[in-house]
Amino acid sequence: MRRKLTRRTVTAAVLCLVLAGPVPARAAHGGPDREVEAAEAAGAERVARTPPPLLFGPCPDIEALPDPVRCATLRVPLDYARPDGPRISLTVSRVPATGRGGAVRQGALVYNPGGPGASGMTFPLFGTLPAWERVAAAYDLVGYAPRGVGHSAPLSCQDPAVRAEAPTPQVPAEPSAAYKRQRLAAARAYGLGCALRAGAALPYYTTLNNVRDLYVLRAALGEPKLSFMGASYGTYLGAVYATRYPDRVRRMVFDSAVDPDPRRIWYRNNLDQGPGFERRWYDFRAWVARHHAAYGLGATPEAVLAAYARVRDAVARAPAGGVVGTGELHAAFLQTAYYDDVWPDRARALAAFLRGDPGPLTEQAAPDPARAVAAENATAVYTAVLCNDAPWPADWETWDRDNTEVARRAPFETWTNAFLNLPCASWPVLRRQRPVDVGAGRPALPRTLIVAADRDGATPYRGALELRQRLGASAALVTEEGAGTHGVAGGRNDCVDAHVERYLLTGDTPGRSVTCAPHPEPAPVSLDERAADAPGNAPRALPPVV
Repeated sequence: MRRKLTRRTVTAAVLCLVLAGPVPARAAHGGPDREVEAAEAAGAERVARTPPPLLFGPCPDIEALPDPVRCATLRVPLDYARPDGPRISLTVSRVPATGRGGAVRQGALVYNPGGPGASGMTFPLFGTLPAWERVAAAYDLVGYAPRGVGHSAPLSCQDPAVRAEAPTPQVPAEPSAAYKRQRLAAARAYGLGCALRAGAALPYYTTLNNVRDLYVLRAALGEPKLSFMGASYGTYLGAVYATRYPDRVRRMVFDSAVDPDPRRIWYRNNLDQGPGFERRWYDFRAWVARHHAAYGLGATPEAVLAAYARVRDAVARAPAGGVVGTGELHAAFLQTAYYDDVWPDRARALAAFLRGDPGPLTEQAAPDPARAVAAENATAVYTAVLCNDAPWPADWETWDRDNTEVARRAPFETWTNAFLNLPCASWPVLRRQRPVDVGAGRPALPRTLIVAADRDGATPYRGALELRQRLGASAALVTEEGAGTHGVAGGRNDCVDAHVERYLLTGDTPGRSVTCAPHPEPAPVSLDERAADAPGNAPRALPPVV
């Protein structure tokens, strides 16, 4: 008699597939078996020796990339231990070096904006901006969507419509035991959704596979050595690449560095973000207080916080525009901890709301249904890579103890971040990676350049110091002092950009360490202006880093 299939039996079958996987068994301690890792490395070498062709042509309409950008797809193995097995397609974008001013072409410069889960497909467009004109003259600017991202074998863990639902409540600063139980159940359900939707592919979304993809991309571009710029998570990707392939590095820029200490990948690094974001949340409120005459939100950071609390309480009772509740409000204002160029608009939205106009707040904080698929995809890739990359505490008591301690001094973002990462506690993949010991054996690298802001909340400054130490004497660090915008290079600070441009064009670095003054603070705007229209509030000249 045929057995009736139920959701439970289907779920069990899918989970067995994900847990077992199509590759040899891994070690019981959760790290990858060395034999398997060696097979994966050999597979990457084999593919790179005869790389698949990159046939650039007009970009598909779905990429929304105008001329002169050209696009191609790169076929790479899903599992490098089986290079002849199933392959996935990665999307790649490129604008050739312009040669303007008689510049000699220096090859391709590949960019990764971080996440994990962010796409760099728009990167070639930034060659038209003044900050990138000389670099674009000498380099082909190459962007790509890493595996799982965008249209590169996209990963999904839940119906995107779920993410688009609004309004939603903010995570409490002091969540109750009942709330924590609810979030634990939700985290397990989310991981199960990843397993059901991705199936046997789920274990292969890892930093090491992203590095192997980058290695193959380099070869497919015809470059004997890689010139690379990575931001945020992209710095960790680049650092692992440099550790695995030191003889295949030409030039590397690490912008807003992740702390690569294997003991901090990824659980501890996420705990470190709590105090960092708290500091930047204070910086925003201090800036608003200095511009009390423009916004009327209070002359001290504490008064501005009280104004924000009044808005939060109001949208808890009656969501702005019917869709902006406390969850959407918090998400919008978390951006102030990343980028100071949003400060004028966010302050304007608070001030307008308290004067009876919810329009600016609704415009800035309401979820965009058109971006629901991209947002869900970015979260899925972020979760899969971080959960697959390293062991995470499996016991809730550890998470509860550590995050409770951090939240006492940093309540703004700590619990929100904890629950975002909580699927990793019960992640339905046994084959967790062992974090790479970046710089182990001190590989002989050419000069590399790290740029960082000393008040960055997303990637605290200690990460830049740790990366410099691990990369050795060849690594130089440029510090933007007194600033905290996440993503330092590319049009915000002339001093930083001069060092980056000089390095990319000549290979020269400014010694072991140098500092730059902070970029100018954004200018306040009146309530009937948009911040982007105000002098001094130029947009970033690189895609936002995550």
